[in-house]
Amino acid sequence: MVELRDAPVEMLRLTKTGRPAPFDPNGHYHIGQMYVQYFLQQSPTRDHPLLFWHGGGLTGACWETTPDGRPGWRELFLQFGWDVYVSDAVERGRSGFAPVPRLWPAPVTQTLETVFERFRIGQARAEGGPDDFAAQAYADSNFPVEALAAFGAQMVPRWIHTDELILDAYEALLRRVDGATVIAHSQGGYFALEAAARHPDLIRSLVLLEPAAIPDSIADMEDFATPTLILLGDHIDGNARWTAMREDIRSRAECHSCVEIRRLPSEGLHGNSHMLMMDRNNADIARLVDRWLTHRFR
Repeated sequence: MVELRDAPVEMLRLTKTGRPAPFDPNGHYHIGQMYVQYFLQQSPTRDHPLLFWHGGGLTGACWETTPDGRPGWRELFLQFGWDVYVSDAVERGRSGFAPVPRLWPAPVTQTLETVFERFRIGQARAEGGPDDFAAQAYADSNFPVEALAAFGAQMVPRWIHTDELILDAYEALLRRVDGATVIAHSQGGYFALEAAARHPDLIRSLVLLEPAAIPDSIADMEDFATPTLILLGDHIDGNARWTAMREDIRSRAECHSCVEIRRLPSEGLHGNSHMLMMDRNNADIARLVDRWLTHRFR
């Protein structure tokens, strides 16, 4: 709970034809909350649940479906027999956020052109509009680039000062669930690793889709023992930032014997972008993850 003081009171018309009303922003705001939606099997066949944690600028919607309308990982893993929890992290989506800029600074947002290159859908920042992106994508890209505009509709603002608030909420969820596998994407991978370092008793295993960073706590630990699968997609060699990030993953995480790194091209899965759970072969990747989990916990 935080308090805002000394902000001016304004007269605002809160609906187009409504009567103006005084709007006083001073007072208390609840922050740090996280929205969690869960789906429980009537007759579960697995002995612990999966928690899906999204990446930066995204919400739990990225697990629910794909931009071109195919089933997302939420549905696929429910079909495999897992209980599933999908979160909108602090300050994202249905979790809401505090007043900007009175309490929080302005957020970071990303254009379609930016994510086209950063998420390795194509090699360079695309020019033109969404109708032109398909011609500039990698020839073997498995991202449904024709639905890039639909993907952009899922993207939300993000902040860069809320890491501890996000971790606090994730840790509260872990304590409530008490023993789960975390499947995390991009920025969510950082939070999953940090949570495993702080609370190894609360996490059964980790599945990380291209984690955006490896925490210092993991790199410095000698006894990190959480079974961890890290998946990396395609076209990393052609992207300087991702080449460096892959080296960070190798040098800071692979030193632990419990960490297994798999390059999807080596698994016969080619053309994958940063959005592995949305690519056209997302069901094949989900089955790979399910086999890894099933083998580990059978």
